[in-house]
Amino acid sequence: MTAETPKSASPAAPAAAKVPRDKQDDYTREIAATRRDFVAAQTGTRLEHVGHYSFSPDVLPGNIENFIGVAQVPIGLAGPLRINGEHAQGDFYIPMATTEGTLVASYNRGMRLLTEHGGVKCTVVDDHMQRSPVFMFDDALAARGFGEWITAHHADIAAAAEATTRIGKLKRIGQYAVGNLRYLRFNYATGDAAGQNMVGKATLAACQWIQANHPLHPNFMLSGNIDTDKKHSQINTLNTRGKRVIAEITLKDSILKPLMGVTGKQLFHARQISQAGAFIAGSANNAAHAANGITALFIACGQDVANVAESHAATTYCQLLDNGDYYWSITLTSLICATYGGGTGLATQRECLEMLGCYGKGGALKFAEICAGVVLAGETSLSSAILAGDWVSSHDQLGRNRP
Repeated sequence: MTAETPKSASPAAPAAAKVPRDKQDDYTREIAATRRDFVAAQTGTRLEHVGHYSFSPDVLPGNIENFIGVAQVPIGLAGPLRINGEHAQGDFYIPMATTEGTLVASYNRGMRLLTEHGGVKCTVVDDHMQRSPVFMFDDALAARGFGEWITAHHADIAAAAEATTRIGKLKRIGQYAVGNLRYLRFNYATGDAAGQNMVGKATLAACQWIQANHPLHPNFMLSGNIDTDKKHSQINTLNTRGKRVIAEITLKDSILKPLMGVTGKQLFHARQISQAGAFIAGSANNAAHAANGITALFIACGQDVANVAESHAATTYCQLLDNGDYYWSITLTSLICATYGGGTGLATQRECLEMLGCYGKGGALKFAEICAGVVLAGETSLSSAILAGDWVSSHDQLGRNRP
């Protein structure tokens, strides 16, 4: 029996080249160009269009890392949309960033319908942002006692949280028991910021205070995943995350039929059918396509687009009135938007917010009402197009752009 000849070890793969960075200043046109050259050397693709932009990269710290250029998304203009809100009042021209043909045209048609009825009424009914830590105990009894302690010490916990922020205010702490765990859902007012980072920092300070002052000094995780950050959830549908905003209007056949080719009675019949379909599907939204309008507005106006995962959740409620008019409402349960911080101050995004009169402090509730009005415009248009039979033909006419 002969011994096997040992196999030679495979040569180590060469280390992959690292993305270039400038330790002194990583936000200049020069280092961005260096990274684009790096892409060309590594992939053979020259980023000519990506490298054309109109602002100085020195405004980008806090928004992006390893900057190389921009993704140019076309922006279309829809409107006017008349809004009768508490914060948004008047006629608005809406910037919508999208690559989907027919989207701007469809929303524009819905805006005309709402405006010819005198405008859409929009109301923000709730507003808070969450972070949800979980504390761990030996048994359920200790966890329950901890929950009672949390309720008794709310003022001290709020003081610890609010010491980290100028504008964040801790409104309430929800509690959820699972085995020997106690999930806490901290609910904050965050002003004109979306507030995810703000409430994360505030809640960490609160949890550290709790851990130091509770007799058991319990361990915790900063997120127990029931804040459902950037994920839809039923808890947000019920309890709100971000802004809960309602858009509503009563449509008349005398205006509806000439513009949309349908009657209120037909829309109500279709609503009953689609309501059953949404129930069967377990949908987070029993409406038609709220994500389309929200996403287009978010891209144009510097919002965190991943928040569409939560923001698109909605509940449509309609009534066919005795006189044949059609009451139509949509409730956005978890609209996460901002007019201050994040991407709102970047060049094109700021211009779009300024076009709406929403940029900066004091604009978030106004922007939320505009978002809701835009969504309802899109619902009226698409739902009518499906019934009138011009849904597919419109996409054939306006939605084809093939190489």
